[in-house]
Amino acid sequence: MPALSIPEAEFVTSCPTLASAPRPSLPEIAFAGRSNVGKSSLINSLLNRRQLAMTSRTPGKTRLLNYYRIGKNLCYFVDLPGYGYARVPGETAGRWSHALEEYVGSSEHLLLVVLLLDMRQGLTPMDEQMVDALRIYRRTWLAVVTKSDKLTLGERRKTVSDLENRLAPRGATAIIPFSASTHDGRDAVWEAMRAVLNSRSAGK
Repeated sequence: MPALSIPEAEFVTSCPTLASAPRPSLPEIAFAGRSNVGKSSLINSLLNRRQLAMTSRTPGKTRLLNYYRIGKNLCYFVDLPGYGYARVPGETAGRWSHALEEYVGSSEHLLLVVLLLDMRQGLTPMDEQMVDALRIYRRTWLAVVTKSDKLTLGERRKTVSDLENRLAPRGATAIIPFSASTHDGRDAVWEAMRAVLNSRSAGK
């Protein structure tokens, strides 16, 4: 059982653009990363649900901004379109890119971006672009390194250490290894998210 209380959650809507975001407005925690990096799996794990966020072995399934209401009015989780999947038409990829950049650059309610990285692949050029965008738009963000169970303990420690050295100077508030299979790291992600939410509440 998780050490932290997990709130109720429900899927609200899928939006093609920020203009169609749901109302009422709530604080937002967004999940970004390459296609098939495990965004939906992380969301399901955080909420202790199997299929609230639909997962697929086929990359590129998340094509819209998917909103989930967390608790009664705690926040929204926003599952962003994955980036970096080559087997989609250029026009479709362009729409995904526009929706992603518009959201990260313009959302007034975005408190935190959870950037997912595949532990086996490390930081790819497209991840580098995302990190640059988060810095440009001055977003608070942390990195969750997925599929940690696929590496040995020594390999995990080295990968996390390398990422800390590279990403902490660029604004990452935490580097958290995570496994959807074992849920290792889930509590640490919740603690980081709650800290941001609590900080916002205290600052009102």
